[in-house]
Amino acid sequence: MELAYIPSPSHGVYHLGPIPLRGYAFCIIIGVFVAVWLGNKRWIARGGRVGTVADISVWAVPFGLLGGRLYHVITDYELYFSEGRDWVDAFKIWEGGLGIWGAIALGALGAWIGCRRRGIPLPAYADAIAPGIALAQAIGRWGNWFNQELYGRETDLPWALHITSSTDGRMPGYYHPTFLYESLWCIGVAVLVIWADRRFKLGHGRAFALYVASYCVGRFWIEYLRVDDAHHILGLRLNNWTALIVFVLAVVYIVLSAKKRPGREEVVEPGADGSDDSDGETAAVEKAEDADSDEAAEEAKDEVKDDAKDEAESAKKT
Repeated sequence: MELAYIPSPSHGVYHLGPIPLRGYAFCIIIGVFVAVWLGNKRWIARGGRVGTVADISVWAVPFGLLGGRLYHVITDYELYFSEGRDWVDAFKIWEGGLGIWGAIALGALGAWIGCRRRGIPLPAYADAIAPGIALAQAIGRWGNWFNQELYGRETDLPWALHITSSTDGRMPGYYHPTFLYESLWCIGVAVLVIWADRRFKLGHGRAFALYVASYCVGRFWIEYLRVDDAHHILGLRLNNWTALIVFVLAVVYIVLSAKKRPGREEVVEPGADGSDDSDGETAAVEKAEDADSDEAAEEAKDEVKDDAKDEAESAKKT
């Protein structure tokens, strides 16, 4: 007798008249807004300007979506380019399929472009946005629930996910809700990064590296539970190897960065204190002019004194 389970939605697309509203897309959009909102608060707390995070996200988000889709299509190319498949489906991002590794890689490239245009150090921006990215992932994973995808092995646990769809090779049944596991793990990662950043004053990209390393730990064991088709290397799924390699790189970066650049950046955005370079130049000019005026006034006073002294001496002689 089934006492409890997590139900799956009967469908992932809802229609508002002729307009399709897809649960997967909504989760991605909400996640992006949360990431920008939290990143903006953290950026301002670090001394940055309001709106800078959103401006840079205009570059980072599209690059991230493109990178996530490319990684998924390349690593699961048989879903789109094998016999009987339609390659046009590779462009249907709303149907699911975003690889976080590609999203972070190309998203970082987009962020670098945005930061460079604003004269902002990318590591400082990455530190500010890191917990928000983790929360965006936590929200985005619920898009997999709408699509009834990326579940784990069969289980009879009370929180088992009930899969009802039989399309694309699915077998209706009760499975580990790996989407939920990863969602909860990402929330924990966000909390960890925020706590560590406050406790140890992380800077120069170390908060972002901590997010990457801690996410990889969770992704490794969650990936191990999944049963969807994937490429294997030496008995491990491709994403397990990716998580392992990226984890090592993130830890190495934290260690080397802490030795080379301890502490955190004192200035994260030039001119964020309310004045820009032109204001500084104007103030300097005004100060110089004031100094000249004061000097001229002192000279005038000295001349008056000298004239008075001369007149007094002349009157005394007469």
